[in-house]
Amino acid sequence: MQTNLADFIKDTPEGKEAEAILRTCVHCGFCLATCPTYQLLGDELDSPRGRIYLMKQMLEGEPVTEKTQLHLDRCLTCRACETACPSGVRYGHLVDIGRGIVEKKVGRGLAAGSLRYVLRQTLPNPSLFASLLKIGRAARPLLPSGLKDSIPAALVKESRALRAARHERRMLVLQGCVQPALVPNINAAAMRVLDKLGISLISAPDAGCCGAVSYHLNAQQEGLDYMRRNVDAWWPYIAPETEKGPGAKPGTKERATGGAKEETRGVEAIVMTASGCGVTVKEYGHLLRHDPAYAEKAARISELTRDISEIVEAELPALVSLLSKSAAGMENPKQKLAFHSPCTLQHGMRIRGVAEKILAAAGFDLTYVPDAHLCCGSAGTYSILQPELSQQLLKNKVTALESGHPDRIATANIGCLMHIRSGAALPVEHWIEILDETLKAAQPGTIED
Repeated sequence: MQTNLADFIKDTPEGKEAEAILRTCVHCGFCLATCPTYQLLGDELDSPRGRIYLMKQMLEGEPVTEKTQLHLDRCLTCRACETACPSGVRYGHLVDIGRGIVEKKVGRGLAAGSLRYVLRQTLPNPSLFASLLKIGRAARPLLPSGLKDSIPAALVKESRALRAARHERRMLVLQGCVQPALVPNINAAAMRVLDKLGISLISAPDAGCCGAVSYHLNAQQEGLDYMRRNVDAWWPYIAPETEKGPGAKPGTKERATGGAKEETRGVEAIVMTASGCGVTVKEYGHLLRHDPAYAEKAARISELTRDISEIVEAELPALVSLLSKSAAGMENPKQKLAFHSPCTLQHGMRIRGVAEKILAAAGFDLTYVPDAHLCCGSAGTYSILQPELSQQLLKNKVTALESGHPDRIATANIGCLMHIRSGAALPVEHWIEILDETLKAAQPGTIED
C-alpha cells in the first residue's frame, strides 16, 4: 500500500511504525472472513481492511470525524485478522496508533468520556473494584432485573492461599485487577498445580494493573505508566539491586527491599493466568521501546512472560505422572469439555492447542467448537461500551460452545469467563481450576493453608 503521511505524524515514532504497517497491507481481503464485526454488520468499514483505509486517510491528513471514531470503536481488537493475514500486517499495533490520534482530534461527549474515565479509575484498582462489587452484591436483591443480572454472584468455591515459597524454582504471578474479586480461585489453583510440579509462584506486592485497560481506552500514557510501575515492581526479582554481600549463599542474589536485604535466587518467568494481561505484558518491550529508562528492562520482562499453559506444557511428563496416579482409581467415563480459546491467547500470543493438549492429557474429552477463532464479545471493556454487538457475539459463542453437548466450559481469561458465564447454562471455569480439581485426587493436601 502506498502512503504519503501528513507532516504532523510523518517523522514521529508512531508515524514510522504506522507507515511500515500500512505498507505491508496488499488489500487481499483475507481478514474479512475472520472479523467478528464484519460478520455481524457486513460493512466494509467495520472490517480490518476498511479500518486500515480509514486510518490511512487520517494519517495522510484527511479530516477525522466521529464516523471514523465509531468504526474504530467497534473493533474488538481480537486480532483474528492478524492470524489470517498472509502479509503479516500488525493490525493491533496500527489500531492503537489510530485510536490514539482519533481521541485527540475528535474527543468524546460528556457521557461517553465520563464512562470511560470511570472504567479507567475502577477496573485497574483491585481494592476499589472489590469494594464496589461487594456493595453491588449486597444491594443485588433490591435492583431491577437488568442491573441485577450484570452483578455476578459471589463464588463459594475454595480459594486456599499458598504459604511462603518453598521450592528451588520460583516464578512471579500477576494477581490481576478484577480477577481476585471475581474468581479468586484461579491464581490459587495455578499455585497449587505448579506446587505439585515443584515450582513456587510468588507475587510482587507493588505490581498492579498490566496497563491494558487504560491503554485500550486511549489513555495511552496512563497505560504506559501502569506498565512502568510493574517493571519497577518486578525488576528486583529478576536482577539484583545490590551486589552480593559478605556471607551471601552461593547461587543467590541479594536485593534491597524496603531498607532490608533479602536473598533471592531470581525468578524463571512471569506467569499470566489471564491471557488478556499476558498479551499486554508480552508487548511491554514493544510499547516501552522508546523510553530510554525502561526499554531494556521492559524487553526483558516481555522475554520472561509466559502464559500459564506454556509453563504447564513444559512440565507435561511430570504432570502425566501425577495424573496417572489419580486415574488409577477412577472408573468414571471421560467428562466432556468445551474449550473457548480467548482471542488474546490464540491470536494475540499465538498460543493454540496448548491448554487443550493439557486437558486431554488430564482425561477430558474436548468437544468440537465451530468458529472457534471468533471472539466471544468480551474484549476487555467492549461488553460495556458496545453492549449490542457484544451480546450478539456472546449468543453465537455460547451456541457454538454448547453444540457439542459438553458437561462444562473452560477458558483462559477472566473477561471471557465472566462474559460467557453470563450467557451460558453450563458451568464456566478457568482451565487451570479444572486441572487443579483433577490433580487433588492424586496429591491431596500438598499445600498447607
